[in-house]
Amino acid sequence: MANHRILIIGVGSIGERHLRCFKATTRAELCLCEPNEQLAKTVAERYGATRRYASLDAALGDRPRAFDTAVICAPSHLHVPAAKQLVEQGVNVFIEKPLSTSLDGIEELIQLIERKRVTAAVACTYRSHPAVRAMKQAIAEGRFGRPVQVVSTWGQHFPKYRPAYRRIYYTSRQTGGGAIQDVLTHAVNAGEFLVGPIDKVMADAAHQVLEGVEVEDTVHVICRHAGGVMGCYSLNQHQAPNENTITVICEKGTARFDLNNARWSSMTEPGGEWKTEMQFSLERDDIFIHQANLFMDVLEGKAAPACTVAEGLQTLRVNLTLLEIAFNPKWCPVGPK
Repeated sequence: MANHRILIIGVGSIGERHLRCFKATTRAELCLCEPNEQLAKTVAERYGATRRYASLDAALGDRPRAFDTAVICAPSHLHVPAAKQLVEQGVNVFIEKPLSTSLDGIEELIQLIERKRVTAAVACTYRSHPAVRAMKQAIAEGRFGRPVQVVSTWGQHFPKYRPAYRRIYYTSRQTGGGAIQDVLTHAVNAGEFLVGPIDKVMADAAHQVLEGVEVEDTVHVICRHAGGVMGCYSLNQHQAPNENTITVICEKGTARFDLNNARWSSMTEPGGEWKTEMQFSLERDDIFIHQANLFMDVLEGKAAPACTVAEGLQTLRVNLTLLEIAFNPKWCPVGPK
């Protein structure tokens, strides 16, 4: 039986996925807000959304009977204005990553959330993944000793998985496009979840391959997490293999999340074998269903947010720093003096 009334704002690719996955929990009655009338009609009929609205103002005019919580899936530069408008009306908010494309209005949003006493979180999917959460717990319990290094390697053929990339937010950094604000946000946020916030970065980024856009599709980052943990993040959005691994090297062992082999594993003996700690489903919707259930647990006071707005802000600060430094790195020539 549905316990929650949830408005999905924006039902493009990620918004439709959220609608489908919240519906799959059977814990929510869903409505949607989408200015594209044909898209709104199609998606509402596909998933049985109870109401649809052409604008946020129209949706808020139907409060409180229609919804008490909103999932914000509009382009990233619209996240904070929409969240402030919703929170002002006492609506709980779940904000897609990245939190924004700038720092504008975020401190005011955090203060408003506290004043209105609503529930708010950022949808950084990997923090809700059962394997990532179990791996974090093992690291935090000290099973492998002190973390000293994170190596995070991600690669995917973006046109295969997002064939409309030339026509959506991805084309412009102002709307959250480019590899740094797109997939690298997931990698960085997951690394911060596992070993703590990043406090220093160096980076290189460029447009290497993707046709029809000029934003970066390849990024290399080296960094330091809190406590001196070294980090290395590598991402491209054009290779043939679909790969996603996060390796945390500790003093007495190594832990690895491997999305494409659907497991997290550990190794403690030099030259030994990987021990599978958890095997999981490769069905892509599963992680979003886990995320939806966890957020509704937060609404019910049964869990803490996987990613708070403050933690989303921390990752946003990393994003903005990378965007500032990654396109003109200071190179040290190698060769005869």
